[in-house]
Amino acid sequence: MTDLRIAIVGFGKIARDQHVGAIAAVPGATLAAVASRNASLPELPHFATVEELLEKGPPIDAVSLCTPPQVRRAQAATALAAGKHVMLEKPPGTGVAELDPLIAMARDAKRTLFATWHSRYAPAVEPARAWLASRRIKSVHINWKEDVRVWHPGQAWIWEPGGLGVFDPGINALSILTRILPRPVFVTAAELDFPANCQAPIAADLKLTDIGGLAITAEFDFRQTGPQSWDIVAETDQGQMTLSRGGRIMAIDGKVVADAPDQEYRELYRRFVKLAVTGASDVDLAPLRLVADAFLLGRRNIVEPFVD
Repeated sequence: MTDLRIAIVGFGKIARDQHVGAIAAVPGATLAAVASRNASLPELPHFATVEELLEKGPPIDAVSLCTPPQVRRAQAATALAAGKHVMLEKPPGTGVAELDPLIAMARDAKRTLFATWHSRYAPAVEPARAWLASRRIKSVHINWKEDVRVWHPGQAWIWEPGGLGVFDPGINALSILTRILPRPVFVTAAELDFPANCQAPIAADLKLTDIGGLAITAEFDFRQTGPQSWDIVAETDQGQMTLSRGGRIMAIDGKVVADAPDQEYRELYRRFVKLAVTGASDVDLAPLRLVADAFLLGRRNIVEPFVD
């Protein structure tokens, strides 16, 4: 089987830090081109837009869309119409309904549409899922707080409509939550803090539950300084399970039982290569639905303006 020839569309921090190295490390995947208005990679063909890439670029089989979510739907539709497989960075879009036409396009064209949730591939997530499956879960708390100036410097799009604000990292926690819990969950209440000069929240507190009434709370904050927090704690009838470092480390009653190096993006591309062999798609919208419901149900509080 020949390698899956992939073009990265949108060449910002996440593409440089994660996607390039992951593609290079995965057998069966080759980085063939870059499409970006503002950045390029030495020795690779470069184009300003996905349209120019498809018209003038080298032969490719797939695109990996790392652009801001506000423009991904149109780019994905263009790529699918050209017969390419499509990987979507998270979140897959700015709304839930806009994914349905893309799913139908991919199905009709027998091409892969892969909506990625990289945090689900953190090394301790599957051990946590397996451990919780045989326990009675009493409560779950998410503490997901980071410094936006460190992780999203100068990225104005994140504060615009569809940029998600603090839910850009927060959706990572929700992607893990919806993977490790045995039953679907839904939002019951939310408090959203919007800076006076922004269209997306800088902090959020959520209450969620499942059909059995499980108590789930989540705290998201973009204003954290010093140590960063990416933790999920589940209280069960057989002890406390803690996922920390964004799903990298799992501990039971404080004792570490799973810890491994981060290979999240390599696992994404292994999955993408495998899906593309048959043209199958993988589009789980559960985390995005929770964020959408948080906006629907959320009480909006105006806080001090944000200055990057």
